[in-house]
Amino acid sequence: MSQGRFITFEGIDGSGKSTQARRFASYLEGQGRQVVLTREPGGSPGAEEIRQLLLTGDTDRWSAETEILLFTAARRDHLEKTIQPALEAGHTVVSDRFADSTRVYQGATRGDLRGIVDKLHSLMIAREPDLTFIIDMDPETALKRGLARRSGEDRFEEFGLSFQETLRHGFLALAHAHPKRCVLIDGNRTEDQIASEIAAYA
Repeated sequence: MSQGRFITFEGIDGSGKSTQARRFASYLEGQGRQVVLTREPGGSPGAEEIRQLLLTGDTDRWSAETEILLFTAARRDHLEKTIQPALEAGHTVVSDRFADSTRVYQGATRGDLRGIVDKLHSLMIAREPDLTFIIDMDPETALKRGLARRSGEDRFEEFGLSFQETLRHGFLALAHAHPKRCVLIDGNRTEDQIASEIAAYA
C-alpha cells in the first residue's frame, strides 16, 4: 500500500483556514478518498489535553520557550497516534496547522527562537507536509473574526493586532522560502471562491 498524502492549512488567527481544511477534506471524501481531518495543537487525546494548556488563560501564562516545548510534545503525540498511522494506511491526512505555525508563532514573533524550533523539530518530529496551503488575509479583518467566535481559546488573538500583523509577515516569508511545498491563497474573498481554488490541488 502506498503512503498517504499529508496536507496542512496555515494562516493567522481568523483567516478561515479551519473552514477551508474542513471543506477540502469533504471534497476529497466526495472523490472517494479516505481522509483523516485533524488539527493542532491537538489531534490525539494527549495532544488535546496540551491544547487546553496552550490556548486558554492569560497571554503571559507561558514564555515562548515553554510554548515551543508544549507544542512539540503535542505534535509528537499527534504524529505517533494519528498522522503516521493514517499515512501508513494510505489515507490522506488534512491538518489544521502543523509545524509551520510553531515556526511563525514562537520562532519568528516571540523573540529570535527559530533556531530552537528547527532543532526540536529535527530531533522530535522530522516530518514535513507534502502540501501546505497558507491562507493570507488582512490581519485586522481576521482578528475581528477570530475574537467574534468567543471560542474560549483566544489566548493568541488577545496579543492584539500588531502580533497578527507580525504573524502574517512570518507566514508570507515561509511561503516564499518553500515554494515547492507552500501555496499562498488569497483569503480576502468569499469562502466558495477560496474553496474552489484549493480544490484544484486535490
